[in-house]
Amino acid sequence: MSGVLFATSVYISALRRGDASLLLSRRATRKGEAADHALWLSIVVLEELYIGARDKRLRKLLARFEKNFENAGRLLVPLQSDWTASGRVLSLIGEKYGYEEVGRTRMTNDALIVMSAARHGITVLTINDKDYAMIAEFRLFKWEHYSV
Repeated sequence: MSGVLFATSVYISALRRGDASLLLSRRATRKGEAADHALWLSIVVLEELYIGARDKRLRKLLARFEKNFENAGRLLVPLQSDWTASGRVLSLIGEKYGYEEVGRTRMTNDALIVMSAARHGITVLTINDKDYAMIAEFRLFKWEHYSV
């Protein structure tokens, strides 16, 4: 399995600009490549998007977004092993950088996104380089900065 997955930061950036078209995308192009790749959706990303959905229209759009990925068979759901691997990596990050760095829920969610994407060989595209760079110190996975 391969493809790409947008981290929550990519969707939030687009939505803050008033651009919901990214929620209609099912393929994405990586930096420096002409060909596009199958786009995956992490259930963790979806959960974070629902948390920030402030109106009925966006919640309805997110429900359709979820259903489309579910129907396409491209919805990533963390397994028990992803949760435990996240805990191990976050413990190492806490040991190196201080536990207040990992005390933020966002870091836990980023680790879950990474573990499930890495398990499938999926590249994570993010605007949030800092957290993903820290995770990459302790868990090999494919990721890159996404410019919007």
